[in-house]
This record gives sequence, structure tokens and C-alpha cells, in this order.
Amino acid sequence: MGTKSGVKQSESHYSHLSQKRPRIGHPQGRFRNTKRAGERSEAAFLCKAAELGFAVAKPWGDSERYDFIVDNGRRLLRVQVKATDSLRAQAYETRATYTAGKGRAVYSRRDIDFLVAHVVPLDVWYVLPVEVCAPAPMLRFYPHRKAKQTRLEKFKEAWELMRENK
Repeated sequence: MGTKSGVKQSESHYSHLSQKRPRIGHPQGRFRNTKRAGERSEAAFLCKAAELGFAVAKPWGDSERYDFIVDNGRRLLRVQVKATDSLRAQAYETRATYTAGKGRAVYSRRDIDFLVAHVVPLDVWYVLPVEVCAPAPMLRFYPHRKAKQTRLEKFKEAWELMRENK
């Protein structure tokens, strides 16, 4: 009798695991937890960079301003990964900033070498040298539009920039 009730209790306790979860990019699947969303994009970055032949290392802890160290064969590069999943004013947005005390600071060459933005619903990547971020830290991406070329579209899937960086 105890076993049966234990099984039933156990089955009901784990029943939520078999429920379908909305996909990222789906209206109900937008990032509810930005930390977890960032972790998913970091995992996707690790896979993508490794597929492209880069050696990738993850620093211990999360105290650094960069998420990964990428070895391009000549140099170690500090890379910060940002994720975005929703359209605002017809653009996917993220910021090239980090928390500094009670405020925000813009990434600079002292912090990172590249900011890599992941447009999650389209699985599109933007590889931005940090210098591109400084003059306008609000980053807007338009991978779904072909008519208008904006300042950041030339960095779409620009992985070669990390290979060439000396």
C-alpha cells in the first residue's frame, strides 16, 4: 500500500516534466528568465564556435566581463555573448552594457574584444568588434529585413573577424 501511494505521489510530482514547453521565439516562449536565456545562448555559442574550428574556454565563475575566451590560433580573444528574442520597433535589441555599481557602463577594449549577439528565434549571430558598440550601445538588429542596410548588418555571421583579429 505504501509503495502504490509512493508511486502515485512520485508520478504526480514529476508530471510537469512531460508537458510540452513553448519554443523560444514562440509568443509564449519569450525569455521569462534572462539569466537562463543567456545561458542557452552561451551554450549555442560554444557549439557554433567549436563547429567553426575555434578553441573555446569558459572562465571559472561569472565575475569577468566576458563569457568566453576564444583562441583563433594567433591570439586569445575575450567574447561577451548577448541574447535577444523579441522585436521592438521592428528590431531585435540588446545593449552593449554591463552593471557597474548602481549604474550601467558600456563595454570597451579594456573589457572585451568582441560582443557576439544571438538573435534566438532566427538563430542568427552578429560578431561585433567592441569598438563598434561604444558610440551607440543600444544595438538593433534587422536580420529579417532586406530593404534597409543598417550600421550593424555587415556584422551578421561575420565570424571571419575573429579569425583575422591579430
